[in-house]
Amino acid sequence: MSEEFEADAMDSLKDMPFATIDIKDDCEITDAPHINLERSKENERISKDQIKKRKKKQKGYQPNYFLSIPITNKEITRGIKILQNAILQQDERLAKAMTSDGSFHITLLVMQLLNEDEVNLGIGALLELKPFVEEILQGKELILPFQGVDTFGNQVGFVKLAEGHHINPLLEIAEAAKRTFQEKGFMAGENRSFKPHLTFMKLSRTPWLRRKGVKKIDPKFYEKFISHTFGEEMVHRIDLCSMLKKKQSNGYYHCESSIVIGAKNGGEPDDAELLRLSKRLVENAVLKAVQQYLEETQSRGKPADGSSGKARAADRGGADGDQSGR
Repeated sequence: MSEEFEADAMDSLKDMPFATIDIKDDCEITDAPHINLERSKENERISKDQIKKRKKKQKGYQPNYFLSIPITNKEITRGIKILQNAILQQDERLAKAMTSDGSFHITLLVMQLLNEDEVNLGIGALLELKPFVEEILQGKELILPFQGVDTFGNQVGFVKLAEGHHINPLLEIAEAAKRTFQEKGFMAGENRSFKPHLTFMKLSRTPWLRRKGVKKIDPKFYEKFISHTFGEEMVHRIDLCSMLKKKQSNGYYHCESSIVIGAKNGGEPDDAELLRLSKRLVENAVLKAVQQYLEETQSRGKPADGSSGKARAADRGGADGDQSGR
């Protein structure tokens, strides 16, 4: 395989959070804890035909949406910027490989949503996930400490999640999210292991550097940060984000919907999400109804126009006969 082909392949993953998960071995975690949570009646009525169709398409599976835990602690983002600047001082060509401000996050799950209807169903699945998350956390805060730096195959640089008691609940939430979306018939997390990490750079964003001999992230670039403590993030939100839609003005991904984690934020944001989802569903229903009405009117109108034309011709013929009779 030529270097040019490899570069093009890497470029196709540009700015997509799931790119880090494609690199095997270095990021594989097995035996993630399984939690037995009650399945809703709606999930039990998932269409088997829909799941079969998804499986047929699995070979061409290309995720375009993901669940994100945004990183909002300024101490963490400030530390990452210092790390990025330290690397750029050693090789300024890597500037385009750096994750931009506002985009720092942990990818919880990747999935494929093919159209707006599926996006709406995905929003519903996200809202259904919240009680599972609450059951896992049992009213406790989920705080994620970040310490040290590592890479996936010397291609993706990330800040490591420190070991501790927070790992199991995070894995359980990821497993619950995967199950919730898969039970809806979505292709989510297919054949991919979950390792929580905070990406700060990807060589896939700079494929042209491969032609100039830059094929890996030199460990010397970040050796001073191997044990650096970046700070703690309290998980307060899980977002359903698009990999392809235009990012927000703050640099964060386009967000379709969110669930708020933690008691201090109350339930109002989720009520707002339910209202927004209801509005989208109504709008889609109205558009479908209008489209169906137009199609039915058009299909009925064609024979109706023909018959009315014949009727008018008959009327004219009758009128002419009457006139000639008079």
